[in-house]
Formats: sequence, C-alpha cells, structure tokens
Amino acid sequence: MKQFALIGAAGYIAPRHMQAIRDTGNDLVAAMDTNDSVGIIDSYFPNAAFFTEFERFDRHLEKLKRVGHKVDFVSICSPNYLHDAHIRFGLRYGADIICEKPIVLNPWNIDALEELETETGHNIYNILQLRLHPSIIALKEKVANSPANKIFEFDLTYITSRGTWYYTSWKGDVEKSGGIATNIGVHFYDMLQWVFGDVKENIVHIHTHDRAAGYFEFAKAKVKWFLSINADTIPEALKAKGKRTYRSINIEGEELEFSDGFTDLHTLSYKDILSGGGFRIGEARTAINIVHQIRNAVPLGLTGNHHPFAELPLAKHPFK
Repeated sequence: MKQFALIGAAGYIAPRHMQAIRDTGNDLVAAMDTNDSVGIIDSYFPNAAFFTEFERFDRHLEKLKRVGHKVDFVSICSPNYLHDAHIRFGLRYGADIICEKPIVLNPWNIDALEELETETGHNIYNILQLRLHPSIIALKEKVANSPANKIFEFDLTYITSRGTWYYTSWKGDVEKSGGIATNIGVHFYDMLQWVFGDVKENIVHIHTHDRAAGYFEFAKAKVKWFLSINADTIPEALKAKGKRTYRSINIEGEELEFSDGFTDLHTLSYKDILSGGGFRIGEARTAINIVHQIRNAVPLGLTGNHHPFAELPLAKHPFK
C-alpha cells in the first residue's frame, strides 16, 4: 500500500483523485487546502490529517518521514499557477508526483522540473486521462492505419457554462489559470497532438474572457476549435431544454461518441502510474507549447478557416 498526500483538497477535481487513491488500494494520510470546504474527505479517507496552512502540512509530512512513514506520492490539484511550486516541494520532500493538467503554464518550467527530477531521483506524472478514453484510443488507431497522405477534417466544440463566480476566482485570472484555452482546453489540445501528430500551424481567431476559437494544422488533421464558458453560446435547441453544456467532436462529418467513459479515467490513470506506466512531464510539452502560443498570440478575427461559433456576438466582461 502506497501513502499519498494531496494538495488542493477543496478543488473541483480533488474527489476524483481521492477515489483513485482509494480504488487502487492505497491510503491518503494528509491533505491540504487554504479553503476548508473539504467534507468530501469523509467519503474516502476520514482519518486523513487536514491542513489549511501549507507550513503545518509541510511540518506534518516531515514528521512522518522522520518516523519512517514517508509519503510515497504527492497528488496536486491546486490552482494552475501553483503547480510548479507544489511539484518542487513534493520532489524535494522525496516523493513522486501526480499532477493535474496543465502541469505548468510555461514550456520552460518543464525543463527546470525535469532537471529537478534527475537531481532528486523522483518522477513527475501528468494526468492526461483523454489518452485512456476508449473512443480516443480507437481514433488514434484509425488515424495510424490511414493512408500516409490522408488529412482528416476535425471540428472541436466544447462549451461548459460558468457563472460570474468564475471571474472572481483564480480561474478568471489569466496570470493564475492561463485563460480559457489553458484552463479548459489543454487536455483537448494534448489529445489532438497525441492522435494527429506534430503541430504545423496554430492560429487564434478569437480569445476573450469567456471564449476562444482557432485553427490547427497537424501532420494528419485540419482542426477548427471553439471553447466557451458562456451559456449564451450553446445552440438554441439545447438551450431551450435547459442544457448548460455542449460537447461535439466531429471528424469527417461524423460525431465521435464521447459522452460516456469518463467516470473512472482518473482511477485508470493511477493504476497505470502505479504499475510502472503513466505519462511523465515531458509528455505534456507539446500541449503546454500550444497553450502558451495561444495565450500570447494576437487574435486574427473572423478570417480564414474559422469555427462557425466564432461568429457569435461577443459578450462584455461582467466586471469590466
């Protein structure tokens, strides 16, 4: 049985990590978050020590190490801009790391962390769960078996509505989250490059507080993409039914069935890591490069091969 510590226990994604730790037969011995809305821990590890101050969390883990109960893994679900510092803490402590995406915000952070991996002898693993989704695995195989000159036409639309709280939280701060494309798009970009190969072109058409749209050319695909957290961008027919999310992955005019199979992907990720597999930090490099380029690009507007949803009327920032 492996011993885990968790940073970011009050976050949205933390319960999936708790479930994965439990379902792989391991133990969460300590958790930390500056927010104390963490009653969910009772459902998984009621005996886990919990801290709202990082210094006390650090001291507790050090005490465990000194009495021969060192934590084996530190799982990180903290805000994006803190991942780099929390990974460094875990490596220096002497643990392996399992970190949510985006693993860091900037490509050069990967270089420095890989150096620290070498210095400490411990590994950093990234949760890239879409690579374990059966539909995506089947798509990758289809692309791999296609003629060498085949270029797929691919449209990605992902709308996940968020209220005005989003802009008050760290997620609404570009410096902390990386913005829309980084915060809700990075795992899709990782999936696209994993399936379709090297990035040849990365064009941004729209990039505002609540949406982003652009165009990629990969070695094996041309991709139009649109991401949004604004409920007004949901198709009218679905909006009339009260739907607040919309996800469409269309390849060659056919919808890729993508609605099921998400429930246990974190557990599968943990099983993969614990059995000697897993996706090391270097695997994330291309996706981090993509989001860094998007974040720093000058949007071109409605030119060229843009996603049709990019033509929707833009919205004002609720607090500006």
